[in-house]
Parts: sequence; C-alpha cells; structure tokens
Amino acid sequence: MKELEGFFRSYLSLYRPLITKLNELMSTYQLSYSLWQVIFYIKNYGPSTLVDISNQYNVEKPTITRRVHRLEDLQIVKQIPGKDRREKIIQLTDLGEEIYQKCREKITELEHNVMEGIDKEEQTITFQTLPKIKENILK
Repeated sequence: MKELEGFFRSYLSLYRPLITKLNELMSTYQLSYSLWQVIFYIKNYGPSTLVDISNQYNVEKPTITRRVHRLEDLQIVKQIPGKDRREKIIQLTDLGEEIYQKCREKITELEHNVMEGIDKEEQTITFQTLPKIKENILK
C-alpha cells in the first residue's frame, strides 16, 4: 500500500516533541515522562510491584527500580510490605497523590491543545486506532 509509505516516520516524528512538552510540564516537580509513567501506573492500578510496572511498559526491572528510587527520594512513592518479604510493593504517598492531580490537569490541557482543530470524529478514530497499531507491533 503505497499510501502508507512514510507512516512510521510521520508517527515517530510526534514522539520527541511530545516527550519534550511533557517533560517541560512536569519539570516543576522534578519529574520526567519516564517517572510519570510509574506514578500513572500506580495511580490507575493501585499499589504495584516493580515487575507489574516493568511488564506494563515493556521495560527491564532495573530501569523501573531506578525510577522508583528517584520517586522515593522525591517522597512521591513509598514501599509497603507485601506477602513475600522479597516483593517490593510501591504506592503513592499523599504528596504523590497531590502531584499526580496537578500533573494530570496539565497533561489533560496539553491533550486538548494538541487536538485543537481536529474534529471529534477524527479524534475518536485516532484514539481507537492507536491501541490497534500497538497490538500489531507487539504480535
């Protein structure tokens, strides 16, 4: 399909500017998008293990461990005891909950801004299509 040539280039050209914008939004809280991913996961799925988080983002556990240590230093997350003493369960602190809410508001505003001028039907199609593309990549 000739009309799809350049799709990946076009799609990937969004990544760096978007991550840069997100990092700028969260810099007030000494956060980056990679740290936000951990906060977002815990907020949406509840107290979680490092393995849960690393599996979600397809990132190695040591990488998530470093992110969690950074978030602990910032007092955004804390470890709580699990059933197994070797298992580290991470949850948001009260400060983490507060920072999540503030960042979520900024990110929601950014989401609205980047979709400006795109009609609702196109937005819906895009929103429904992206997960399907991800599924196909992971096959």
